Amino acid sequence: MNTNSNSYIIIYSAILVVIVAFLLAFVYKALKPMQDANVALDVKKQILYSLNIRNLDGSEAEAKYAEVVKAEKENEDNGQKTYECQIDGKDITVVSLKGMGLWGGISGYLAIDEKGKVYGAYFNHEGETAGLGAEIKDSQAWQEKFIGKQIWDENGNVVLSVVKKVEDAATQVDCVTGATLTSNGVDAMLKDGLKGFQIYAVGRMLETVANTDSTKVVEE
Repeated sequence: MNTNSNSYIIIYSAILVVIVAFLLAFVYKALKPMQDANVALDVKKQILYSLNIRNLDGSEAEAKYAEVVKAEKENEDNGQKTYECQIDGKDITVVSLKGMGLWGGISGYLAIDEKGKVYGAYFNHEGETAGLGAEIKDSQAWQEKFIGKQIWDENGNVVLSVVKKVEDAATQVDCVTGATLTSNGVDAMLKDGLKGFQIYAVGRMLETVANTDSTKVVEE
């Protein structure tokens, strides 16, 4: 065959493409279990971050996750996941959240204590600006500002919010400086993601009140 002919070039290119495609498919299939395992481990670490458990390697994170996470549930309507956890004898619920930032999707996990307050928080992003919007993921200090904030009012309405100027320290968190749109995305994500837990909020608060020892001590 004439190696300078068009037919030779076309056949050679087609064979080369088939071989490369086969190799890529083989590598992808061979590595996929490892990739899936890494993704699953990353999710577990994010959930642990929201529970204020950080700086663990892979095996430590796997063991800690198995220790504290007692049940995983998924909402059939919207796919939102919740994780029932127990830490130091306390029942903590972690809620998965998804929203939109300035340049792409954002996500997070919010840990809720028995009184309807934030136990811990972790946020992630797909492509926010480094040093600005990316701070929702990179700044542990900013995530820790959510700890102790009240999430719902007495009627089950979401009152937790991210704002430019904090007027209610019990429910509001300062937005990330220079990243207003990303901060607004986090605020909307919290509002939307926590709406479905109004019954949970009111029920937990009523349960807390019922279990509170209100007996008055009378001096004899």
